[in-house]
Amino acid sequence: MDSWSLTLVAVVSLFVLVGAIWDYRFKKLPNWLTVPGFAVGVLFHAVRGVMVGGWWGLGSELLDCLGGFATGFGILLVMWLVGTGGAGDVKLMGALGAWLGTSMILKVFFVSTMFVVIGSVGVLAYAMITAGMERTKQRYLKNAGGSAGNKNSSAGGVRDARVQRRLMPYGVPVALATWVVLAWSLTAAG
Repeated sequence: MDSWSLTLVAVVSLFVLVGAIWDYRFKKLPNWLTVPGFAVGVLFHAVRGVMVGGWWGLGSELLDCLGGFATGFGILLVMWLVGTGGAGDVKLMGALGAWLGTSMILKVFFVSTMFVVIGSVGVLAYAMITAGMERTKQRYLKNAGGSAGNKNSSAGGVRDARVQRRLMPYGVPVALATWVVLAWSLTAAG
């Protein structure tokens, strides 16, 4: 493994670790993490492109970097628009896509989706065993912000209700999926 790949693996691993811890603890992914994560990813690929392949390498690296950003951001943007994800999740996947490129961010998305499904089933099963079916339904399956017809609910109240309903912070399965995909890629390459 060359030093560029080693650097990418180390930085991306640290990036998703910080994101997972922050999202688990505070239930949101901050701009101070995602926006610089994107910018540093673009800078990394620009420098690597020029150093490894000259100006042609720059074009190739930036195309994959920006394609990865568009893919990660775009997929999660659709999920955010339908109400199944947060804005920080969108920015996290966009920044991660800038680092990993199009094909790897798609793999991360699919693996993280599997982790979300498995984790959600586990959380719901545990909640039903410990709190009962009715209390679990009230906590996780009711409409965000109370009733759907409640026009007096504030945007903050709706967000708080959505956070309470979340089974798990998305940063955690994204970190796990990223590590799996990176390990898989490293073993396949070596």
